[in-house]
Amino acid sequence: MVAEKQSYKIIAGLGNAGKEYENTYHNAGFLAVDYFIHKVKKLAVKNLKAKNFEYAENGNAIFIKPIAYMNESGLAVKNSLKYFKASPNELLVIHDDSDILIGEYKLSFERGSGGHKGIESIIAHLKTNKFWRIRIGIRPPARSGTTRKKAVEFVLKNISPAHKRLLMSVFASIAKQINQL
Repeated sequence: MVAEKQSYKIIAGLGNAGKEYENTYHNAGFLAVDYFIHKVKKLAVKNLKAKNFEYAENGNAIFIKPIAYMNESGLAVKNSLKYFKASPNELLVIHDDSDILIGEYKLSFERGSGGHKGIESIIAHLKTNKFWRIRIGIRPPARSGTTRKKAVEFVLKNISPAHKRLLMSVFASIAKQINQL
């Protein structure tokens, strides 16, 4: 769960830019930030193409989305921290996690990437892993008698309507717990 007393200056959602990726499981971070910006706060989005990100402010936090592919998220996150004069420990990164069941999420601090290329990029650009993360589960429940699917088999697939409802419920739960929303 999200630590209620923690204050985040930058809340970054990870995903892949482009229409073809909009409704995919790998874009759970983008979808979460869109939910916070449009459904919770109804904020105006500004674009800083030269810095590789778009953002919206609500007075308490700045929501960003890199304008890049997932694997290149680090530069945009680094640029956003510099632009808004924030340190890594004031950063909350929201991203998909294929090892967590859909409908669940976990809060982490100072962890490795777990093979997530967007997180690897952020750690490489910031030269630290001392930032907060919300890992949103995207793994479908296993069917009895079947083998566990590999992440590459579903992360870029379109989110089913049932799973979209589960994700919206997760976003609503996160929004209630983050004190800046």
